[in-house]
Amino acid sequence: MRVLITGGAGYIGSTVASACLDAGIEPMILDNLVTGRREFAEGRVFYEGDISDGPLIDKIFAENPGIEAVVHCAALIVVPDSVADPVGYYRANVTKSLEFVDHLLRNGCQRMIFSSSASIYQAGADHTVDEDSPLAPQSPYARTKAVCEAMFADVAATRPIRILSLRYFNPIGADPAMRTGLQLRRPSHALGKMIEAYEEGVPFRITGTDYPTSDGTGIRDYVHVWDLAAAHVAALWRFDSLDADVINLGTGAGTTVRELAEAFNRVADRPIDVVEAPARPGDVAGAYTRSDRARRLLGWETRYTVEQGIRHSLDWAALRDSRLA
Repeated sequence: MRVLITGGAGYIGSTVASACLDAGIEPMILDNLVTGRREFAEGRVFYEGDISDGPLIDKIFAENPGIEAVVHCAALIVVPDSVADPVGYYRANVTKSLEFVDHLLRNGCQRMIFSSSASIYQAGADHTVDEDSPLAPQSPYARTKAVCEAMFADVAATRPIRILSLRYFNPIGADPAMRTGLQLRRPSHALGKMIEAYEEGVPFRITGTDYPTSDGTGIRDYVHVWDLAAAHVAALWRFDSLDADVINLGTGAGTTVRELAEAFNRVADRPIDVVEAPARPGDVAGAYTRSDRARRLLGWETRYTVEQGIRHSLDWAALRDSRLA
């Protein structure tokens, strides 16, 4: 099987590509390298360019006959940045995705997996959600994902393409073989900030401590990126037999930011200090998923613990600068 992976030189896309290779699936990589890394595409069929570039999409399909599906990971994803630049986020995530699907239709591609986000959910009082939970995205980034899902549903209703949305929870970790990992030295999410604090010997700031959770800090479902990649492989193999268009990908367990810091200190060779700070623009209390649908349809469950995800993230952070020019 051949698949085209947009954003395939980014954190999640490159990990999906590695999992595909390990499973005997040949990935074609498309990435404009705005946030992706050329190093992550080494040894793979790689096209540098934009998902809205119609002639480039035509060229990819012409030069690689037999592409059976697309995994669409290309997107801007930083919540505070989306608050500061909603126009840029809607253009990159929505407008270009619409152009991209139009190019796929022209080239006869009938299967697409869309990297969506659990940030579109309105969590219940217990902070859990499933695929039928109400949607209430709270940031421009999250709204771009919800708009894309609705847009894709409208397209698929009348055109010869089926689009499966995989709603991710919070990726952590790296490829256990250390082929790829988080490319940013200064990521904005909680674990990235913990690693930054660890590397610089400064306290980690918990942003927001008055959420309605067990300890007042935000709650998330931290899923290992290699488990996410394995779910994509399962979805590719089972695509035509799936009886749903949305599947949540998470551990099924919630971890607060304070609990994540405690887990970090159990794994790291030296602890980080923790201080409290105000919430960031666009942040929400958070949620975690009930995972019944992923188990039933994909035969998928997470294999890696939060502690293993932290360990792999630390291992990759120690290698990152030597791997990335």
